[in-house]
Amino acid sequence: MREILGRRRVTRWARRSAALTCATQWQWPVLPGAALRESKRQSKRMCACPHPDCVVPGAHPFDPGLLAATTDARMVRWWWTNRPTAPIILATGGQAPCALSLPAIAGARALRELDRRGVRTGPVVATLSRFSLLVAPYDLAELGELLYAQDWVPSSLRFHGEGGYVPLPPSTTGGGRVRWERPPTVGRGRASAGQPYLPRMDALLDVLVQASATAPDGGSQLAY
Repeated sequence: MREILGRRRVTRWARRSAALTCATQWQWPVLPGAALRESKRQSKRMCACPHPDCVVPGAHPFDPGLLAATTDARMVRWWWTNRPTAPIILATGGQAPCALSLPAIAGARALRELDRRGVRTGPVVATLSRFSLLVAPYDLAELGELLYAQDWVPSSLRFHGEGGYVPLPPSTTGGGRVRWERPPTVGRGRASAGQPYLPRMDALLDVLVQASATAPDGGSQLAY
């Protein structure tokens, strides 16, 4: 568990251990990310996928594709035994957690405001540039209704539902190290059967919209 929470140095098998916890204990479907490769020509680390201009290097599914995400321990163990440095990718939606992500500065601001209001958050994934708040599963109809009630939704706030994905700790991507800003907590509130607590999206949305309003726009609202 300490490896998953990022409290220790990441060892060779830390990602496999974390992926197995996500898949078997929490029932979160995962798969390996594209990972990074060294580019001697450009003297930097690039995405291992075929696209030299990849906008999320290392932090997306490639081989296998997103539909291969699973909670099967044998498959997860095989993937990370053969590719121990591969990022862990959570396939969002369905029965799995969904996520709302926003720029890191806005995310820190939102967490402070949610704490001030006494609103409990769930796991929060952080990179240098973005925070992703994991929430209970929602569908497009629910998302559409909640967005319709907003006067305006900045495009810097993105939604990861069915068909989306989020990298999980202790991965390393082109955006740097992926860590838990707030680690999963198990066995309290809505958490059941050993699964981490996940809040409903509607409890967080107003604050996230407000916090994102001054963040730079860019990217899609509905995809990673």
